[in-house]
Amino acid sequence: MLERSPPQALQADAAGNDISGRRVLFAVLFAITMAGVLVLAALALAPGGFDIIDVTLLALFAVTLPWMVAGFWNAVIGFLIVRLAADPIAAVMPAAARIRGDEPVTASTAILLCIRNELPERMIRNLEPMLAGLDIAGCGERFNLYVLSDTSDAKIAGDEEACFAAFTARWRDRVAITYRRRTVNTGYKAGNIREFCERWGGKHDFAVTLDADSFMTADAVLRLVRIMQADPKLGILQGLIVGLPSTSAFARVFQFGMRLGMRSYTIGSAWWQGDCGPYWGHNAVLRLEPFIAHCALPVLSGNGTEDRHILSHDQIEAVLMRAAGYDVRVLPQEDLGWEENPPTLLEFIRRDLRWCQGNMQYWRFLSLPGLKPVSRYQLVLAILMFIGSPAWIGLLVLGTLALAFSDTPASFIRADAGMPLLVCVLVMWFSPKIASAIDILLRPELRRAFGGTGLFIINYVIETVYSILLCPILWFGHTIFLTGLLFGREIGWIGQTRDDHAVPFTLALHNLWPHTLLGCAALGLLAVTQPAAIPYALFLAAGPALAIPFAMITAWPLLGSVAARIGIGRLPEETERPAVLLALALPAIESAAPSPRPSSV
Repeated sequence: MLERSPPQALQADAAGNDISGRRVLFAVLFAITMAGVLVLAALALAPGGFDIIDVTLLALFAVTLPWMVAGFWNAVIGFLIVRLAADPIAAVMPAAARIRGDEPVTASTAILLCIRNELPERMIRNLEPMLAGLDIAGCGERFNLYVLSDTSDAKIAGDEEACFAAFTARWRDRVAITYRRRTVNTGYKAGNIREFCERWGGKHDFAVTLDADSFMTADAVLRLVRIMQADPKLGILQGLIVGLPSTSAFARVFQFGMRLGMRSYTIGSAWWQGDCGPYWGHNAVLRLEPFIAHCALPVLSGNGTEDRHILSHDQIEAVLMRAAGYDVRVLPQEDLGWEENPPTLLEFIRRDLRWCQGNMQYWRFLSLPGLKPVSRYQLVLAILMFIGSPAWIGLLVLGTLALAFSDTPASFIRADAGMPLLVCVLVMWFSPKIASAIDILLRPELRRAFGGTGLFIINYVIETVYSILLCPILWFGHTIFLTGLLFGREIGWIGQTRDDHAVPFTLALHNLWPHTLLGCAALGLLAVTQPAAIPYALFLAAGPALAIPFAMITAWPLLGSVAARIGIGRLPEETERPAVLLALALPAIESAAPSPRPSSV
C-alpha cells in the first residue's frame, strides 16, 4: 500500500500564486464580457424607452449569459494554449509531463463498474481489453475489478450473475474480480460506491470509476494511476471522455460536436481552475482514504415518508475533496476513455432530465462551510446550466409576443445593435467548437483523422444545424421538467436503452407534442404579424417546431448505418482504427469508409 499523506501536510504548490492570477484574469474577462453584452442588449431594446417587457427580456437574457461567456473564454484560452504551447497538456497539468510511463505500479487499485439493468455481455466486451492490457503489462495483481450491481430486473439479474461468474473464473489468477448485487439501491450510484467503500475501500489506495457505458484502455488506467502515485496531493484525477463510434445518426452527430467542444473548453478551463477541476463520475481515479473520510454525501430531507438522495453526486464529491485539502484535476487528453451516448433524442432527454434534477439539488451546498470560491462558482454554473433553459424559452415566448404586437420590428429592437448582439450570441454559443475546428483545419494530421478537409467541413455544417435544432428542444424539455419539480414531480435512477432503435411517430408525438406546439405557435404568430422576423426566430423556434421529425429521422437505423459508411459524424477512431477499439468489434468502425489518401486532405 502507498504511504498516506495526512491532509494537514498538504501545502499549496509553487504555482499557487500563478493559479490565483489566472483566476483573477478569468474573472475580469468574464465580468467585462457580461457587462458589455448586457449593455449591447439594452441598446438593442431601447426603441420607445424601457418598459416592464424590456426589463424582463434583459433579465432573462442575463440568466442565459454565464454559460456562454464562460464557454467563450474557456475556448479562447484553450485555443491559445493548443496553438502556442509546445505541450498543451503539460501547460495545464505539469505533473502529467513528469510521467515517463515505465514507473512501477505500487498502488493497490480497485476498478469500480457500476451497473443497473444492463446487458452483461456488453459490459464484459468493454472490460476484456482493459484487463488483458493490465495482465500483459504485468500489473494484474495490483488491480481488483469490482462489479457493483444495482440491477432490479430479475431476468437481467440472473443473466448478470451467470455471465460474471464465468467471467470471474476466466480471469482467475490474473486479475481479481468481485461481483456484488444490492437488493436495496440506497443512494443510487453514489450509494453503491459508498457501500463498496465501507466493505472494501480500506484494502485499496485508489479506485478507478467506470459507468456501464465506459471503456478505458489499460494504458489509460496505468497513466492515471502513475500520476496519482507521483502526486500525493491529488484526490481526484479525471480523464477526458469522448464518445465511442456509433451507428446511430443522432449519436454520431452529437459525438462529433462533443469532440470539438471538449478539446478547447477543457484545456481552457483547466488552465485557470487548476486544482479545483471537475469530476464527471466516471473514467477517473479517486484517492480512497480522503474520499472515504470527506466525500460521504448527506441524505436530503424528504417529505417525511422517504429519504431523498443526490442524483448528480460527482461535482459535490469534487468540491468536498477540494475542501478537504486535496487537488481535483482533469487530464485533457483524448485517448484516456470513451463512453456510449444515447442513440435517440428521447433517450438523450431521459438522461438529461436526471442530470437536471440532480443539478437542482446543488443549491443546498452553496453555503457549505470550507468550500473554495472556484468550487462555489462551479456549483452555481451547474445550476445555471439548467436554469438558463426556461430563460431561453421565456425569451422566445415574450420576445415573439412583444414583436408580434409591435407596429414594426424597428419599434421593438434596433437593427444596428440587434444584429451585432445576435452575432455575439452565436459566436459565444459555438465558440468551443469554432476554436477546435480552426485548430483542426490548421493541422494536416488532424484533418486526415477527421476524414479530410471536405468531409470535416461538411460535418461541421451538419453539426451546427443539428445543434441549432437540438438545444431549444432540450431547453423546453428542461422548462417543462423544472415546472414539474415545483409541484413535486421527480424521477429516479432509470435504466438506459443503448442499442440503436427506431422512434415511431406515436412515441415521438406523445413525448414532443408540447415542443411542436410551442415552435409552430411562435413561427405562426410571426408569419401573420411580422414575417420578416422569422429567419431570426428560427434559432429558437425551429427545433421545437421540428422536434417530432427530428426525433424520428435521427433515430432511423438505416440512416445511421449509411452515415457511418460515408463518414457523416466521423471521429478520428474511425480513420485510424486503434487496435483497442477493433477488439470491441464496433459496427461503426467496421463499416467506416476507407481512410482518405493524403492528397484528398
